[in-house]
Amino acid sequence: MTTDWLRIKAGRDAWLHVQENGLNADDIGLLLGASGGPKWFVLQGLDRYLFGDFFAQRKHPLDMLGTSAGAWRFASLGQADPVAASDLFCRLYRKQTYSEKPDVREITDEAIKLLHEYIPDNVVPKILEQDKFRHHWIVTRCRGLSAVNGKRQLAGLLGSAAVNAVNRRWLGHFYDRVIFHHPNSDVGFANNWVDIPTLKATLTADNFKSALLATGSIPMVLEGVRDIPGAPAGMYRDGGITDYHFDVDLSQVNGLVLYPHFYHQVVPGWFDKSLKWRRTNGTKWPNVILMSPSPEFIASLPYGKIPDRTDFAKLSVAERFKYWQQAVDQGQRMADQLREWVTTGEIRNKITLWT
Repeated sequence: MTTDWLRIKAGRDAWLHVQENGLNADDIGLLLGASGGPKWFVLQGLDRYLFGDFFAQRKHPLDMLGTSAGAWRFASLGQADPVAASDLFCRLYRKQTYSEKPDVREITDEAIKLLHEYIPDNVVPKILEQDKFRHHWIVTRCRGLSAVNGKRQLAGLLGSAAVNAVNRRWLGHFYDRVIFHHPNSDVGFANNWVDIPTLKATLTADNFKSALLATGSIPMVLEGVRDIPGAPAGMYRDGGITDYHFDVDLSQVNGLVLYPHFYHQVVPGWFDKSLKWRRTNGTKWPNVILMSPSPEFIASLPYGKIPDRTDFAKLSVAERFKYWQQAVDQGQRMADQLREWVTTGEIRNKITLWT
């Protein structure tokens, strides 16, 4: 019996649509990409398939919403060769190295270097001029102690974590959600987001890289980005603080939402990781298709887990390079299965109802 490396769950509306129509590129209205650092390596094969063959014949603009690593992944779309750009990002990210005890400045400098290699300045106007792929990145604007650098920032994070444990909406006392968006997008899918103060800023050649850097600026790990051009003044950090895996109303999306994810669960915000009772499900997202590695896939990986940031500390550079490359290579099995299931219509039998 062939092993299923990929698990696909869908909310009721999305499940019914696939049963009746299969899955086509123009069915998708929004592509989601979560925070999670190197966890995304297992999705690289899926990205290559989606960014290349699957979306190649798409007739309508595609909205994309990402935070942190998700936003960085999607920055390949809109470039001349999205698959080649995705491969470049994957290679640059895999090969990151630091000193034995890197500080915030060293890690930030490495991220800036990666950004400039991945997206040269002359590529930015081309991404913004095209209208086939419309970028939307969530970046968190911080207030109070969470906006300062250094050890005092920790007090702000602990305080916001405490109020979040009581009520996620109270994060709005500490943070604003800022959506940087493609100039041709009205961000209509987010018009009813009222859980946390939500602001909008248009992506331009002046702020494209700053916003992308900011959405991956993990608190206490990287420096934040201050006063991004074209956005309200302030300190900006990782979009995963408010929207780690997302917990937003997606009912205004025109079409289905496709969510290639590295987990079978959806953790709303950064501070919800340890709050096991706070998870998003298919009842809340009837139009979402969630794709994730199967337990069998994860068990087949070295160390029996997907990559994460602890690998920097736990593994030697050589071990980490080898492991991360294996995760990327084995992720291609999920992409090959998805391609087969979409092409043959077998996806109707592989998709399950997400309740």
